[in-house]
Amino acid sequence: MTVAFKIAVKHSKRKTASIYLERDGSLSLLVPENTTEQTINNILKANEYKIYKYQAKRELLNEHATKREPVNGQSFLYLGRNYYLQFNAETKEIEFKGRYFYAPEASRVTLDGLFKEFYRKRGYKFIPPRVKKYAEMMGLSSEEIAVLELQRRWASCSDRKRKVNFHWKIMMAPASVIDYLIVHELCHFKHKRHNAEFWNEVDKYYPEYQKQVAWLKVYGAALEV
Repeated sequence: MTVAFKIAVKHSKRKTASIYLERDGSLSLLVPENTTEQTINNILKANEYKIYKYQAKRELLNEHATKREPVNGQSFLYLGRNYYLQFNAETKEIEFKGRYFYAPEASRVTLDGLFKEFYRKRGYKFIPPRVKKYAEMMGLSSEEIAVLELQRRWASCSDRKRKVNFHWKIMMAPASVIDYLIVHELCHFKHKRHNAEFWNEVDKYYPEYQKQVAWLKVYGAALEV
């Protein structure tokens, strides 16, 4: 008997099975490469309660998901606030002035790409000084900072290169959320795992981090173009 859950099953080189609620609200089951279908069904049956709990979280995420249209007056986020789209025949890229985003008149099809580039460029200006500030507070250094597409993660880091990566989408979030993500990744230079020592370190440099974690869980789905 197959368990009727809408969940993506992914095989990988791992020793144990894990169920994840992805950032977009979808569910994934990660299993070792040679896991049989019967074993997968058994895992799903044994985790029914967890899956139903995750599905409830997914519904909450979807409540705040926003479908934005390429029309004048459509709102787009920047640093936690909504601004309004206006198409302009003289504009060649996304321009941010006052309460408005101005976009090229002929860009309705390519608008997503233009906004992604806008957020990426703004991220390279906004994020590095804040990384430097917190890194100095923590007695750390970061050799490289990147703003790019990170799939399901808001941010990541590489201890080998002392590199910190941020998803361009976080430029739609409030500055307080961005600061939390910066501190979070920098703390991984000291503690690899999300254990008690790690969260104590985060709390030391960003005491209100739990509010930002909660904000991302509720409103993260709205950070779309």
